[in-house]
Amino acid sequence: MRNELLKSIKFGDILEMIYVDANDGISKRRIKVLQVGEVSFRAYCYLRKSNRTFRIDNILALIPVT
Repeated sequence: MRNELLKSIKFGDILEMIYVDANDGISKRRIKVLQVGEVSFRAYCYLRKSNRTFRIDNILALIPVT
């Protein structure tokens, strides 16, 4: 997943992400990745309309938006 996140920064892609949140709920979010670390990444979340931090290991799926 980390490589896909890094690629999306390089190409400026918007991604659709299926994610397990802190309360073990599953959410679908549209994001633009800003920065990738070892265990987490920062992205603009279009659902919350703000920059958010997500854990890489909580990602279930990533799909580029075309």
